[in-house]
Amino acid sequence: MKILQVGAEIFPLLKTGGLADVLGALPQALLVEGADVRLLLPGMPAILDGLDKSQVVCEIGAVFGAARVTLRKGVLSCSGVEAYVIDAPYLYRRPGSPYQAANGQEWPDNAQRFALLGWVAAHLAAGELDPAWLPDMVHAHDWHAAMACAYVSTNPASSVGSVFTVHNLAYQGLFEPGDFPLFGLPSRYMMPTSLEFHGQVSFMKAGLKYANRVTTVSPTYAAEIATAEFGCGLDGVIRARGREVSGILNGVDGAIWDPATDAYIPARYSAGSAKTMAGKARCKAALQKALGLTLDAKAPVFGVVSRLTSQKGLDLVLAVVPELLAMGAQLAVQGSGDHTLEAAFTAAAEAHPGRIAVRLGYDEAFAHTMIAGADAMLVPSRFEPCGLTQLYALRYGTVPVVRHVGGLADTVVDAGDAAPGAAGAPGATGFKFGPMLPNALAGAMERAVQVFRQPERWAQLQQNAMAQNFSWGTAAKQYMQLYQSILSGAKAV
Repeated sequence: MKILQVGAEIFPLLKTGGLADVLGALPQALLVEGADVRLLLPGMPAILDGLDKSQVVCEIGAVFGAARVTLRKGVLSCSGVEAYVIDAPYLYRRPGSPYQAANGQEWPDNAQRFALLGWVAAHLAAGELDPAWLPDMVHAHDWHAAMACAYVSTNPASSVGSVFTVHNLAYQGLFEPGDFPLFGLPSRYMMPTSLEFHGQVSFMKAGLKYANRVTTVSPTYAAEIATAEFGCGLDGVIRARGREVSGILNGVDGAIWDPATDAYIPARYSAGSAKTMAGKARCKAALQKALGLTLDAKAPVFGVVSRLTSQKGLDLVLAVVPELLAMGAQLAVQGSGDHTLEAAFTAAAEAHPGRIAVRLGYDEAFAHTMIAGADAMLVPSRFEPCGLTQLYALRYGTVPVVRHVGGLADTVVDAGDAAPGAAGAPGATGFKFGPMLPNALAGAMERAVQVFRQPERWAQLQQNAMAQNFSWGTAAKQYMQLYQSILSGAKAV
């Protein structure tokens, strides 16, 4: 089966969030399953620099506001996966974020930049750009690639299947109606039954309407986005797809996230015994030292590795600082985002030196140090399509404290109350809370601290967590089954 994976970023070349991790790992897992996988990526500078054995497939010419667009093919230096890269300097050769300028404003031509990504995917699928390789399946990821599904739908001769994966419904790719003529689509596509969304053009809706099947990155999130609370105004569109919407849980790249081999952490360790876990205590001490926290093995360290945004519920963490301090705990934060949240966490660290520490910005290597060194990881999200931080935390024996929502609900098994034996019960891996309220988060943290004070029970909880297997191999098998069902014409069940 020939599969074209289409996305805007890929780890480790270009990353703004979990989407890059998925594009970095899923193609390799599909190759293991026997698929012939290629990627299609926009020619951002970091991506072009990471393309080895680059050769020109075809000169596309002047499209979408660019005078010169070239399709290149090569092998990604980071993974060895074959990739097509759209070399359009006028649209993609820019510093910083693939989506925003340095001042935080969206690039004004994002409609053209990402319509081009979908357009090239559809024309590759039609055999027009590389006749030597014709995909059976186009798999588009998030709004940046969603227009591929609309463009594929305009070709009645095409037999290619399509899958659209929603990584975060809150980011929809909305553009002014005056941009619609730029896309070269029939006028009927600018209707409420198509891409029109409250007077704007919605790229996200292109994927939701025109893909053969829609997936999300966890089963619970697939159900949630069909409700008004989580549907971001598109819940009606999603409900109309019925069983054609499903959730496939993201995985963890075990070659990158493994405390037994991780080159980024101060000491290696593995599940099994106190001896094999000894390195985790050294990682905690190293983290406390690096952040200026008081060196205290008995103080539970709660970690946060996250974008600092409202979605991630980090205002709740700020609200429970008094309770955290009363528990005798410490707080370590790494992230960037909302300036108000950045300032608030910085102020909290200044007010409580040795107890709270903040490192603004994202550093991949230090994220590993954080996840290995913390005792527990806080993920109190308002909504969470999948969440990768809690999956990394589980693998490192860092107990997750999460809200019961989306992929967090699917991946963390609550330890129950603090009664003797509860945290050592088979399958218990962390602590969950329900209402989006400070006292609910504080209650879950208090339960975690109570178990932390009982070393045998905490050790069992860590062993349970590290025994979980959220591998990309499992996800790849599910995607292969989905692709095969589409190509065979089977109905969604």
